Amino acid sequence: MRRMLLDSIKGHELLARDIISNSGIVIMSAGSVVKKEYVRRLIELDIFYVYVEDELSKGIADEDNTEEKIKNQCQDIVKNIIEKYSYQGYGDLENIQEVAEQIIGDMIQQPEVLFNISGVRRKSESTYSHSINVCALSVLLALRMRLPKVKVREIAVGSLLHDIGYNSMQFDFMNNNYTDFNKLEQKELKKHVIYGYSAVIKEDWLTLAAKDIILCHHEKLDGSGYPFHKKADKIKIGSKIVAVCDAFDSFVYGFLCPKMKVHHAIDYIVSQAGVKFDFDIVNCFIESVAAYPNGTIVITNTGEKGIVIRQNAKCPTRPVLHMISDSKGNKYTTWVEKDLNKELTLIIEDTIEL
Repeated sequence: MRRMLLDSIKGHELLARDIISNSGIVIMSAGSVVKKEYVRRLIELDIFYVYVEDELSKGIADEDNTEEKIKNQCQDIVKNIIEKYSYQGYGDLENIQEVAEQIIGDMIQQPEVLFNISGVRRKSESTYSHSINVCALSVLLALRMRLPKVKVREIAVGSLLHDIGYNSMQFDFMNNNYTDFNKLEQKELKKHVIYGYSAVIKEDWLTLAAKDIILCHHEKLDGSGYPFHKKADKIKIGSKIVAVCDAFDSFVYGFLCPKMKVHHAIDYIVSQAGVKFDFDIVNCFIESVAAYPNGTIVITNTGEKGIVIRQNAKCPTRPVLHMISDSKGNKYTTWVEKDLNKELTLIIEDTIEL
């Protein structure tokens, strides 16, 4: 089974999972054939990918997608809690702690599993999927850094609420790049950290560290961040962790910035280690995220094409490939598997769609 973008559907693919609408209705059942003429309608329904069974997907490890599992469990709950609090002036924001505990529990259960991020998100998911993803990855890093439990909890709660200030925006900013806006709008967008902090400042149950994440998750080590242009040791550990995870998820999904492939987003984060992002946190980050999630089709430095079937937990940039074609483009007629942790001269050049 592998995830396939609808844009890549040829019209004969067999569904491996039900296609479910935003309202929970089964649109197509597993086992059905996805015909080409269905694609436009599915996209209109805010669906951009499906899970299929085909020749390429044989042998792919069917591991839980961390991002999707947590998102399905928590997104509606987070949305309801934050929107009632932000827009209707009532509701108990403190209930967000229950979601934080659930995410911590999910990450503790499988601490050695690499964080798989799909790169595909429905438009209707808004900023809430982003907040949940940032929370899950921030918690994973905090756990792997062996931070105290109370600190992990503060990071979980703060990261879930880190973008609550965007609810104060008086203009539509979704599905646009930051550079698309004029200077006044850009200045207003940056104020989301101030608006967010102001919204929670009287919440006594929320720790100062969690509030600091809401206010300071855009601060950078070199002082180029905002709102205070803090540097290095003036930035708290929780805000440093969330800064990395927030930037990564924003790049992968194109949230207020041009969209990047997962491995390109990782490369950018690594390039800024010790400059904008904390060096130790970045090291933990690159050990925790799958650069090429299972089902990703890649091309190597030799011109060979393969599909990722398993991860090497100790080396996330060098997974195990089922080879599709050789360097001359000839398709393999037998099963050929290459472990990049052993094939040391074989390097992934890029990801592709077939």
